[in-house]
Amino acid sequence: MSASQSLRSEAAKRILIKDGPYGTGIQGEKLSGEAYCAGLDLLKDQKGNNDLLNLTQPQVVRTICERFADVGAEILATNTFNANRISQADYAAEHLVGDINRASARIMREVADRYTAKDGKPRWIAGALGPTNKTLSLSPDVNDPAYREVDFDTVKDVYREQIDALVEGGVDFILVETVFDTLNAKAAIMATLEAEQALGRELPLMVSMTLTDLSGRNLSGHTVEAFWATVRHAKPVTIGLNCSFGASQLRPHLVALNGLADTLIMAYPNAGLPNDLGEYDEVAAETAAQVSEWFDAGLVNIVGGCCGTTPAHIAAIAKAAEGRMPRKVPTAPRQTLLAGLEPMVIAA
Repeated sequence: MSASQSLRSEAAKRILIKDGPYGTGIQGEKLSGEAYCAGLDLLKDQKGNNDLLNLTQPQVVRTICERFADVGAEILATNTFNANRISQADYAAEHLVGDINRASARIMREVADRYTAKDGKPRWIAGALGPTNKTLSLSPDVNDPAYREVDFDTVKDVYREQIDALVEGGVDFILVETVFDTLNAKAAIMATLEAEQALGRELPLMVSMTLTDLSGRNLSGHTVEAFWATVRHAKPVTIGLNCSFGASQLRPHLVALNGLADTLIMAYPNAGLPNDLGEYDEVAAETAAQVSEWFDAGLVNIVGGCCGTTPAHIAAIAKAAEGRMPRKVPTAPRQTLLAGLEPMVIAA
């Protein structure tokens, strides 16, 4: 049975649990700049380069992964949000991209296989692709709206390098997450499809959008409905929302997506909104209570946590999900709602 088949099979029975963020866990470790670098001869300060820890402090990454697995996480995402050539250029660590991704995938694969061997419960590894710190849709220069720092083929090649390394490390899925620019996501999707063709086997996709305001649009201006119309041709195993806001603010946009998507919906909110210091105050019980409203409305198949959530949050969410029925996936999307958006798919 393929990874996508096993995931769909289990998701038909129950609500599945995704892990939480590695950034929040790593911040809690309060590592020094020297710990980040750990003997590597790099030209720039590496403090804050969380992806590099897959190489220099693998025990830290492994421990965070184990904490999520201990509280019920079944989908474990790699610590590779910024493990791409564009983002790593800020640290002059572009040459380590392949090693970083392979290392993270292998860490998570080892944890997943070890835990499955103990209890027989299936677990899956999602290779995480972040949005990069460049945008294809918008100019970074207000005086030159046509200017772009990168082009589509460059971004696609950057993602392909990351995807190939994640696959070598043993991931089950490619997770294109925190999508603020739909065109960036399309580059990641094309890179995944090309990698799949080169592999000669299935390389299933998970896609997750992030919203920049309460109206339900991402930075490049797509609504949830338009975003789905733009990426549905790739037939992702999951579509959904992450980061953005807390669970209560995401709820109306999950309602909109629920009426359209003929695939699994995965959502993982922040622990509410950050305070003036950029910290998250929402406790685990409150996050779980808000996510429970998603369960009441039958909106999700997979749920986890994003910024500010901890193993305690994932544990509370997993507890709330026990015995709850997963969203029923429609056999076909509502064509009447998609009809007006279909030309966008063709033209993209």
